[in-house]
Amino acid sequence: MSDIEVLIVEDDHRIARINQKFTEAVPGYVVIGVASSISEGKDLLEIVEPDLVLLDIFFPEESGLGLLWHIREHYKETDVMMITAAKEIEAVQEALRGGAIDYIIKPVIFERFRQTLEKFKKTRGQINRQTVVSQEDVDHLFTRQGTRGTITTQVAPKGIDPLTLSKMTEVLLRHTPQGMTAEEVGSEMGCSRTTARRYLEYMVSLGKADADLSYGSVGRPERRYHSL
Repeated sequence: MSDIEVLIVEDDHRIARINQKFTEAVPGYVVIGVASSISEGKDLLEIVEPDLVLLDIFFPEESGLGLLWHIREHYKETDVMMITAAKEIEAVQEALRGGAIDYIIKPVIFERFRQTLEKFKKTRGQINRQTVVSQEDVDHLFTRQGTRGTITTQVAPKGIDPLTLSKMTEVLLRHTPQGMTAEEVGSEMGCSRTTARRYLEYMVSLGKADADLSYGSVGRPERRYHSL
């Protein structure tokens, strides 16, 4: 598979350099152009026809979201990844409607950035290799998720350590299908029931686990967690 060619459209030269450095630190990617304005971005799109555009929203001349829709109309084989300081839900919604593959809020964390590029490369490779797909293939492409039982594509909130979360996921997987209570997980992990429950509930919120009520020997209801 040839390198994925990237165009950066960003009016802050310092951030553009950071984005370029981050992109080229991921194997299989090459930056083929950097535009500092929407009009320059349109010109370069016509010349280089990139595989992926890293696009800001805030420009003096117009919103980068307008360029997103321009790309959707005229460059259907080019994907777009938003990298912006815009936190308004309206901007996020429009980016989703415009088919952006991701929306990263500045300042960019390299690990978060790298995960998106790795997923995009994997997905693009699958698409290029296949001529027909099953429903399972389609589900995987549309959700852009990784392998079952791992949680690597999310940015964990404060109080959630990714390494602890990964280990807890493995513990829960080992006890499929009977599931475990927070107390049982805490005992195996060497942490408190409260800490275990916080991580387990976070897994439920991600759709990586579910929970139901069970009744112990004394009749007290407990939540029993099952890996999905």
